[in-house]
Amino acid sequence: MVELAQSKGRIIVIDDERGRAEAEATALRKLGYVASTSNIEHALERQREDLAEVAVCHLDGQGLALTRRLTEAGVPVVLTAQELNTEQAVAALRSGARDLVTEPVEEGLLVEALERLCGGLRRDTQRLEWIGESPAMQQLAGIVARVARGDAPVFLCGESGTGKELVANAIHVGGPRHDAPFVAVNCAAVPGSLLESELFGHTRGAFTDARSERRGLFSQANGGTLFLDEIGELPLELQPKLLRALQERKVRPLGSTREIAFDARLITATNSDLELAVREHRFREDLFYRINVVRIDLPPLRDRRSDVLPLAERFLARAAARTGRTVSKLSEAAADRLLAWSWPGNVRELENCMESAVAMAHTDEIQLEDLPARLRESTAVESALPASRIDQLVTLEELNHRYLHRVLRTLSGNKTKTAEVLGIDRRTLYRMLARETAPPPPPP
Repeated sequence: MVELAQSKGRIIVIDDERGRAEAEATALRKLGYVASTSNIEHALERQREDLAEVAVCHLDGQGLALTRRLTEAGVPVVLTAQELNTEQAVAALRSGARDLVTEPVEEGLLVEALERLCGGLRRDTQRLEWIGESPAMQQLAGIVARVARGDAPVFLCGESGTGKELVANAIHVGGPRHDAPFVAVNCAAVPGSLLESELFGHTRGAFTDARSERRGLFSQANGGTLFLDEIGELPLELQPKLLRALQERKVRPLGSTREIAFDARLITATNSDLELAVREHRFREDLFYRINVVRIDLPPLRDRRSDVLPLAERFLARAAARTGRTVSKLSEAAADRLLAWSWPGNVRELENCMESAVAMAHTDEIQLEDLPARLRESTAVESALPASRIDQLVTLEELNHRYLHRVLRTLSGNKTKTAEVLGIDRRTLYRMLARETAPPPPPP
C-alpha cells in the first residue's frame, strides 16, 4: 500500500551555531514539522531557491540582511535573539520579520508563531491543490507569492486542467485585494453576442431581453480581481473595447451614454498559443501586450510525476469524506498505474479519476480494477509506438542522459539539488557529467 505522511509545514532553522540550530530542528521534527538547518552564508547563497515555508533565523550581524532577502523572496521569517531591546525590535520588523522570539527559545511561543504563519500560508493557498513537492511546483508557488503582492496584470499559460483558475484565486487571496470580490468568467463559455453585456453591463431596454439594468463583471470586481479565462476566445470585434476599458479604467454599459470607473486587478489565462493568434491576426497585438505584463507558465502533470501520488491521496481523501466511504489507501498496483499514465487532462483528470475509483472501490484500498478503463488498459506512460516509429526508441544510456540534463535544466544548473532529485551523491553526478565530456578512447 502507499500512504503519504502529512506535515505541519516545512521549516528551515538558520543559525551559524550548528548545535543550537540542530537542537531547534530536532524539537520541531518531534512536533510534526519537516525541519532542516543551514548557516547564514549558505542561506544567502540559496535565497533564490525554495528554502521552506517559514525560516527561523538567529538575530546577529547578518540576520537582518538575511531577513530582508528572504522576505523579498516570499519566505516569512521568525527572528530569535538572546536580548531584544526596542531599537532591535523596530529594526527587525522593518526588515520584514513576521515574529520575534527571545532566547532561550520557549517551545510553546515558537510553535505558536509557526502555526500562525504556516496556517496563514495554507489558508492563502487552500485551493491550490496543484501544489506539490516537485521543484517546478515549488518554484511556481514562490512566483505566485511574489506576484500576489503587486497589482500588475497577470497572464497565465497552461494546458486545460493545470489549475489556472486556482492560481488566479491564490494571487487574489495572497494580495492586498483579498477582502474584495474575485470575479471569474470563461470567455469561451459565454456566447460572443452576450459577452460584451456580461463584461460591461447594460441598461434596461439596451436590447430585446434587457428587462432590467445589469452591472457588468468589471463593476462587480471593483476593488478586487477580475479573472478572464480562455482570453484567446474573446471575439475580435470585442477586443478593442476591452483594450480601451483597460487603458481608461472605465467601462460603458450597453445602451448607456456614461462611463463607469472601475478599480480591479486583471488576470487572464489561455490554453492556446496566443502569440500565434496574434501573428494570424486573430488576436490584437496591442491587447496582447496590455495583458501580458507578468506571465506565469503552469507545467502539465506529466512533467511533474513526483506530484501524482500526493495529489491522488489528497483527492482520494476528499472524495471518501464527501461520500462517506472508508477508502484511504492506494494499492501498489494502482499507484504504479497512476505514475505510468500520461495525464492529458492534467490535475482535473486525476481528480475525476480518484472520484471514480472511490465510487468503484470494494475495500478501504483502491485496487487496479477500481481505476477507469483507460488507465487499467494502459501499460506505459505513452501509448505504444507504431512499427513505423520504432527507430525513435533510444538506448537506456541515452534515456538516462536525457533525464539527467532535463533535471539539471529544471533546477537551473544546481548540481546539489540535481543529485538529490536523482538519488545520487554529488561525486557520482560529477563523474557522470565528466564521462560525457571526456574524449573518446583511441581505436584499438
